[in-house]
Amino acid sequence: MLEISFRAMGCQMKAMVDSESLHAAEALREVPRWFASWERCLSRFRGDSELSLLNRHAGFPMRVSATMWEVLRAALLAAQLSEGLVVPTVLSALEAAGYDRSFEQVPREGLWKARDTWKTRPGAWQQIHLDPERRTVTLPPGVRLDLGGIAKGWAADAVIRRLKPYGPALMDAGGDIAVNGPMAGGQPWPIGVADPRPAQPGFLVNPPLLGILRLARGGVATSGRDVRRWRRGEEERHHLIDPRTGQPARTDVLTVTVVAPSAYEAEIGAKVVFLLGSQEGLAWLEKRPGTAGLIVREDGEILWSSRWTMEPVGQGLK
Repeated sequence: MLEISFRAMGCQMKAMVDSESLHAAEALREVPRWFASWERCLSRFRGDSELSLLNRHAGFPMRVSATMWEVLRAALLAAQLSEGLVVPTVLSALEAAGYDRSFEQVPREGLWKARDTWKTRPGAWQQIHLDPERRTVTLPPGVRLDLGGIAKGWAADAVIRRLKPYGPALMDAGGDIAVNGPMAGGQPWPIGVADPRPAQPGFLVNPPLLGILRLARGGVATSGRDVRRWRRGEEERHHLIDPRTGQPARTDVLTVTVVAPSAYEAEIGAKVVFLLGSQEGLAWLEKRPGTAGLIVREDGEILWSSRWTMEPVGQGLK
């Protein structure tokens, strides 16, 4: 088994190939370079990125790279598939909530400011104009994009496609996980699902797992407000914006983990379920035959859809 770990897109990354060949090792060493290239294109935290340039050109057509074109189309398809819940047009809302720099630099405590409000434009994504002949994008005036989670899911899927000629591969892009088939011995990949509830004594260093997923192909993604959260005044904020309100979503969900045919689809599903809340979210999952999910509610209760299968570990599930 070959693997490589690195940081990109503000997250810890890991890529694995179940092979010992020199060609596989050479391909694996390219993965951080791929992510560096994608980050130069897609990061909202870099003033020189293509995304930042596009955001500054709102109201005017701009020719974009093949990567930007593909990821933006994926983001708009996500908006359509989620009926307007998972949209890329939330950058101003994220900044108003306090997420205006890479997360490790966001103050965990701070005073509420007048700018911490934002007028929602829930249908703004439908006003983005794409010209496929010229490969130009025109954002509506005042609209700026954050491609965040969709970019990570897209990247995880892209990596395992590129690594497929070298053997069975897994890509963990900051929790968005994709695999391109069973391991070399025919067994599925084991993927741990962490318990996000407050750690018990003795688990401060290595928090317990809720269980182990066995994934032969497809993707897994987790969305939640257990990690990326901060306070402004008396109010807790987090990074999962509800485009219907322009504010961090207020639901009974702490985290949700979704399995789907791809990391991209799992990313969409996890965010949809989080934004809908546990009961509507479970109903949403049940309507999609290729999708399953597990929800950890704020009160500690754990729910899962009928197609969810996982091996319990220790006392994670209660």
